[in-house]
Amino acid sequence: MSGAWRMAARRRVPWWVLALLFVVLPVVEIYVLIRIGQTIGASWTVLLLIGDGVLGSWLMKHQGSRAWAALTTALRSGRMPAKELADAGLILVGGTLLLTPGFVSDIFGLFLVLPFTRPMARRMLTGYLTRRFLVGAGGVTAGAGGRSGTRSSTAAAGQSPGPDGVVRGEVID
Repeated sequence: MSGAWRMAARRRVPWWVLALLFVVLPVVEIYVLIRIGQTIGASWTVLLLIGDGVLGSWLMKHQGSRAWAALTTALRSGRMPAKELADAGLILVGGTLLLTPGFVSDIFGLFLVLPFTRPMARRMLTGYLTRRFLVGAGGVTAGAGGRSGTRSSTAAAGQSPGPDGVVRGEVID
């Protein structure tokens, strides 16, 4: 087994996350649909689901076009579009959840798509990615090519790049 295959095998999604997504969530969705159907009636529940899907597709289109415009503006201005890319990803996932029939998935989808809740989702995503890719509190990251052991910031090392953009230094084990 090659080293890359073993690393990929170690990064698999835990079984309980898959069980939650593919077993528990559909059961909860069905339970909520049945309860709402018993409360307001089956035809109103179906109409609510259809209206929810239409609203979700309109929201996804509207917020997606705004995110696309922000992304192209950031790229034209020459800056890194990290916030815009995160927003685009959140809108894509949230829109998919909104188009999926069910009220529980719609709540999560709205949280990811709505412009006043998306910053919270973006902060959660940033925190998750930071924890996932930073190794320890010492500022050690997985650098280019997957090498670890490089400082995350040249400023943390007290050095600045020279005229050729290269930071001179030494590796200390």
